[in-house]
Amino acid sequence: MGARREQNDIPPWVKSPEDLKDPEVFQIPTGLLATVFGPNGSRIPYLEQVSKTMLELKILESSNFTEVVIYGSYLYKLRAKWMLQSLAEWHRQRQERGMLRLEEAMNALELDLGFSEASS
Repeated sequence: MGARREQNDIPPWVKSPEDLKDPEVFQIPTGLLATVFGPNGSRIPYLEQVSKTMLELKILESSNFTEVVIYGSYLYKLRAKWMLQSLAEWHRQRQERGMLRLEEAMNALELDLGFSEASS
């Protein structure tokens, strides 16, 4: 997902070299990659087209995070960063709510699979 692009692969809305300078960078939990960017990054072309940016993903070896690098004009980079961070946070909260519901259902059935801290 994070291979560097050749000059021919740069989307037409990204004006090189000025839009390739000073990218916006943020980190996303690696576990959320598929939900935000699709399986094997299949949603990246759509996200790039909608945001008028170019995205590059760099998996960080020493952590559970992936670096998202956003290239484009200043306002488009900021908008894309906000959009992707919001999407990642929404998915994170959705997963958290699902785990809480699962724990509540298991507690209602009096099952304990080690999710709660009070298992003694």
